[in-house]
Amino acid sequence: MTEKSMESVTPKAVVKALRVSSATKSEVVGTEKTSKIDALGRASATGRRKDAIARVWIKSGSGKVLVNDRDWNTYFARPTLRMIINQPLEVVQRVGQYDIICTVVGGGLSGQAGALRHGLSRALINFEPELRGILKAGGFLTRDSRTVERKKFGRAKARRRFQFSKR
Repeated sequence: MTEKSMESVTPKAVVKALRVSSATKSEVVGTEKTSKIDALGRASATGRRKDAIARVWIKSGSGKVLVNDRDWNTYFARPTLRMIINQPLEVVQRVGQYDIICTVVGGGLSGQAGALRHGLSRALINFEPELRGILKAGGFLTRDSRTVERKKFGRAKARRRFQFSKR
């Protein structure tokens, strides 16, 4: 549709608004991505998974990781949990380049590890915005929305029924 035929179909105010919105879109595309680093040289973010919430701060360093003021090897004893947390750093090839300090509350260890991975990915983007494409393609920026299904009345658990007795 040409602009003249569009004007005959729609009011002039709508056409004007469409022109303004298309101009602002082109301006937004040209903006530079800037890092969000505080006065102490840290980037922070929040990650969530199940009922767990992780607040993560990263800064340039030697690769030390503290979870709730404890070393991550003692907090996350299982190697699979540490592997989950390390995944974003391995994908962007930054293992050992950042000191990570985080506080994790709620949920179990598996949910906390997932929340920490989500928060770490978001903090990496705040520190280095050019890593967004790699982390987005890896699926690290998407919040996993799966949670525990609620218990229903008249049932033993969410879906488990009580044993049926015919007689």
